[in-house]
Amino acid sequence: MGRTVEILTGKAELCRSIMGALPDWFSEPEVIEASVEAIEELPVFGYIEADVVTALMALKPHLPGAVEIALIATRPEHHGRGAGRQLIDEAERFSHDAGARLLTVKTLAPRHREEPQFEATRRFYDRNGFIRAEVFAELWDEDHPCLFMVKPLAGVQADETTL
Repeated sequence: MGRTVEILTGKAELCRSIMGALPDWFSEPEVIEASVEAIEELPVFGYIEADVVTALMALKPHLPGAVEIALIATRPEHHGRGAGRQLIDEAERFSHDAGARLLTVKTLAPRHREEPQFEATRRFYDRNGFIRAEVFAELWDEDHPCLFMVKPLAGVQADETTL
């Protein structure tokens, strides 16, 4: 059984290492480099098993109401072993502590082609309580439609400033 920790240093190298091991999801070097740059200023969490960071997650607060999972990735040899679920739990804790009412994520929308890796990603979010809210056909670019997913967080009360 592993544990989730906040990553304070070495974010860029870790991000490159994990995303680089996932060419079926992250095949464009410019996407990896943009992610590497973006996470430097974000809260980043890792899931550690046997002293190895097997999965990584970066959160982007959009407070007061929401926190976005800006990046989540698991080394391929660790897929299906619970690291992603543990990171979602950490995202919920982080969001709750920040007073956010929503946890959001953007992922690739269905493109009417055989892409089992992206269907698996969408099913992962479905299983973890996210709702498929909207498709933005050209947010990223016309060949990469964005599926916006939302998870309402239980136990967080709205106040007048969050409405």
